[in-house]
Amino acid sequence: MGDWIEIVLRSLLILAGLFIITKLLGKKQLSKLSYFEYIVGIIIGDIAGSLSMDAEANLINGVTSILVWTLISIFLSYISLKNKKVRDIVEGKARVFIKDGNILEGNLKKERFTSDELLEMLRKKNVFSVREVEFALLEADGELSVLLKRDYRAVKPSELWLQLPEDKEPKTIIMDGQIMEDMVKKVGRSTEWLQGILADKHVKVEDVFLAQLHSDGKLSLDYYQDGVQQDED
Repeated sequence: MGDWIEIVLRSLLILAGLFIITKLLGKKQLSKLSYFEYIVGIIIGDIAGSLSMDAEANLINGVTSILVWTLISIFLSYISLKNKKVRDIVEGKARVFIKDGNILEGNLKKERFTSDELLEMLRKKNVFSVREVEFALLEADGELSVLLKRDYRAVKPSELWLQLPEDKEPKTIIMDGQIMEDMVKKVGRSTEWLQGILADKHVKVEDVFLAQLHSDGKLSLDYYQDGVQQDED
């Protein structure tokens, strides 16, 4: 029973410690990991797992080791911000895979990528023909960035000389069945106006999970009972 309690306490302590470490390392580590961050994550995870499961492991030594690896990661992250050469070593550099519709086979070999893997990554970008690609770059985090040739890009309104109204962030005016009065006033409306729209739809405020007013003046309502979103003028 004593060992069982100690394992629970160790696990809770390590969980709290890892949470703090993650906060210290920042949100970047939660997205895409660099080579060094990947290695540090494996090592810290292995040490933490050993400390939580092995009651005979020295807790102080283990925590010290985790702190050392954490400080090394923070230090290298700081140096990487200041020095491009260090950043290239720690995080890696981007490499061109496709240029002017031609695959650079030598760069594929350097990154140990096959043509099948490249085509798969292109398909995930909704690109099914290499000749449509102007430029494809393997980023340091392993993500493939693709720039299509002009003939295959989506046409922008500016290219058609269209003056479209600015699309702004929708404003939430009802949340969890309650009217957000401050936001209603901010968008130049009134609670009476909102109540009138709901009355026309035979809906109570308590029935609405979320309501957002869009830049085009439309009000979208998401109801509790079915979760189906509807657009109202």
